Amino acid sequence: MSEGTVTIRTRKFLTNRLLQRKQFIVDVLHPARPTVSKSDISDKLASQYKVDKARVVTFGFKTVFGGGRSTGFGMIYDSEDAQKKFEPRHRLVRSGLKPKVEKASRKLRKERKNRAKKFRGTQKKKAAEPQKKGK
Repeated sequence: MSEGTVTIRTRKFLTNRLLQRKQFIVDVLHPARPTVSKSDISDKLASQYKVDKARVVTFGFKTVFGGGRSTGFGMIYDSEDAQKKFEPRHRLVRSGLKPKVEKASRKLRKERKNRAKKFRGTQKKKAAEPQKKGK
């Protein structure tokens, strides 16, 4: 970490029993340094609320024009099961609870789709396969 102190405040604190979490808005004051990383914020929130760091989810941070202050959203889940059940997949991938799905690039998928449009029936599968380098 670079020089300067970081102050973290929470507001609009709400205990959401249906989604098994505590949710709040996070205000980060960092006057003498650039934007604070989400992992640092999660560490501080975990120690502040005496919970496991893995259960703290932070996202949506925006830095105010001129710097020095950022605002975002934070949630503390009661359990890992609740987190897996209610968190969106992309945030579970970020936190390491689910693996990232590797798929072909967008351009490649579109090219396959358009090649397949030229055929009917069982020939569509052949057209959707990647082209051979010799042809």
